[in-house]
Amino acid sequence: MNISQTVLVSLSVLLFLGLYFGGDTKTSEIKAAEKERVLNAESTDISALLLDAKPSLTPLQSAELLSLETRLSQSEMDSTNISNIYKDIASTWYGYKRADISGYYAFKVAELENTENAWSIAGTTLTLGLKTAKEEKFKKFCSQKAVKAFENAISLNPENTQHRMNLAICYTEYPSASNPMQGIQMLLKLNKEEPDNTGVLLTLARFGMQTNQFEKVEGRLQKVLTLEPNNNSANCMMVEVLTKLDKVAQAGPFQAKCSL
Repeated sequence: MNISQTVLVSLSVLLFLGLYFGGDTKTSEIKAAEKERVLNAESTDISALLLDAKPSLTPLQSAELLSLETRLSQSEMDSTNISNIYKDIASTWYGYKRADISGYYAFKVAELENTENAWSIAGTTLTLGLKTAKEEKFKKFCSQKAVKAFENAISLNPENTQHRMNLAICYTEYPSASNPMQGIQMLLKLNKEEPDNTGVLLTLARFGMQTNQFEKVEGRLQKVLTLEPNNNSANCMMVEVLTKLDKVAQAGPFQAKCSL
């Protein structure tokens, strides 16, 4: 047996032992290749979004983005500079009313900064993109990234109810086929844990309006207005729900405090 054959047999034995005992047999080259495949898959997703959006841009808008993309392609920048360019690109796309693409770049910022605030911004922007996306594949793209962003924000600050509420809203906006009530169940759990949290109550009321549960909505709004009598959102929604319940005569005090 020559040297090459001996090396090959030895490597095969080591690979077998590694697999048998559950060891990590992936070389750095394999890990790098896997990472590249993940990046390529992500790139395909954002490429589809850009392909959908760019034809509708004006020449001036296209030039503005090209300038930002050119800056991004210049190497030898530290993470802070890259993050700032991503922020500029995210802001630009948001101004073009493409929250889905803006959210993608906000997610890139969060990956670099890894702060609670950055992840929250990314998730919120992507949720807005989810609400406005026209195609199913874009909705799914935004939903998956928004969920990941909010999960990361929660991991950094589990006590922040807003992150948990935002995650629940995301699940409600894009329900999973296997658990379509997941988002609502999360909101109800939050409401049980923090019954005086007006943000949770208002969110449940909004979804209740969408499903015509007007009596429940009225009760939740009454609780909000007991805690915050001048809450504009609650007063305006109360006018709407009383109208739905044929209680228009009772809407006057709430109408007076509703500033649309």
